[in-house]
Amino acid sequence: MNIHHLTVGPLRVNCFLLVDAKSDEGWLIDPGGNLNDIMHLLETTGARLTRIINTHAHFDHVLAVPDIKNKTDATFHLHRDEQPVLDYTPVAVKTWLGWEWGPPPAVDSYLAHGDKLTLGDDSLEIRHVPGHSPGSIIFVDHSGRRAWVGDTVFRESVGRTDLPGGSHSQLIRAINEQIFTLPDDYTLFPGHGPFTTVGHERRHNPFAAPNLWVD
Repeated sequence: MNIHHLTVGPLRVNCFLLVDAKSDEGWLIDPGGNLNDIMHLLETTGARLTRIINTHAHFDHVLAVPDIKNKTDATFHLHRDEQPVLDYTPVAVKTWLGWEWGPPPAVDSYLAHGDKLTLGDDSLEIRHVPGHSPGSIIFVDHSGRRAWVGDTVFRESVGRTDLPGGSHSQLIRAINEQIFTLPDDYTLFPGHGPFTTVGHERRHNPFAAPNLWVD
């Protein structure tokens, strides 16, 4: 599996294109803007986009989803508990950016904790990590020893929990139970900022200790 990275949108979201080297099938993770850059990446890599899989539905992670769905045959997927967040996204875009975004994109099917998504010879395990938002999920590639973790954990920080549906105690519990149970050498790709590893965050993240579960 080949991995391509773009920083997109007004809040500089880490967007990823995963491409199977044999079939050129491609999946997008969190296309939060810069439609032209994403389409150019698809063209230059020759990727045949089949899925958009989102860690969550805050506006900065889904801004380009409707246009990409219109321009490709890709289907759109996230966790069922994230549907209310997606439904609110037009209001959030108007409030934060002053744009009229239109209706949210239709979800083609929901992802659930424990699901396995197969891309060529590789697979991603879905883990539910609520707290930043109710339906936040991460994608774990065990063969590549890496995970896409959205806005749950950042390098030496964690995602905000003051937005509707957020919970600090849920987030810290989810990080400890679903991310820190991975081996230390797993690379973590957050939704914003620099990449990190499980081991680095286990040792240096001041927000993610189990004793911080209380709101």
